[in-house]
Amino acid sequence: MAGLLLFSVVCFVVLWSSVCTGADIVGPEVRLENNELYVTARLALNEKTVQELRNGITKEFIFYIDLFKVWKMWPDEFVLNKTFTKTLKSDPVKTEYVAISRDESTQIRKRFKTLQSMIEWGLTIDNLKLASMRDIEPATYFVRVTVESKIRTLPPVIGYFMIFLPENEFRIKKDSPFFTSGQAR
Repeated sequence: MAGLLLFSVVCFVVLWSSVCTGADIVGPEVRLENNELYVTARLALNEKTVQELRNGITKEFIFYIDLFKVWKMWPDEFVLNKTFTKTLKSDPVKTEYVAISRDESTQIRKRFKTLQSMIEWGLTIDNLKLASMRDIEPATYFVRVTVESKIRTLPPVIGYFMIFLPENEFRIKKDSPFFTSGQAR
């Protein structure tokens, strides 16, 4: 009986935390210009997460921008993706705000005067060139933006014993409207 109660509580906590994220993805907006695909999206945080940042808790957000081909009778086909890791740090004593953005090849570190300007820059993907449509066959596509927020890292030993502890604070995704490239089938 105690095992069933513990299992129920763990399931409730995991499901409740995934439902009550309080974060939302604004967009994604897709733009085709000169046969290039550009994506714009932004993560809007809830007040609790903003307050944690204001209090000096470092937050790490991973953005996955994926391109999918739409199939009528089959599951949608993954075509390509780009991944960004955005780390936001604040020091309330010194009133310093630092954001780091990393992808597969580059790392950008910026300092900001205000928390809001750091959040604005750090959680926005603006006019990202995702793909050249010349390299992609004519079809119907959509872009999926997925954002996950990692919980502060726990010692690895705890993760081995507490397999029900979630690794993410939240994981949300949102799809763009369908668009076509060339003469879609």
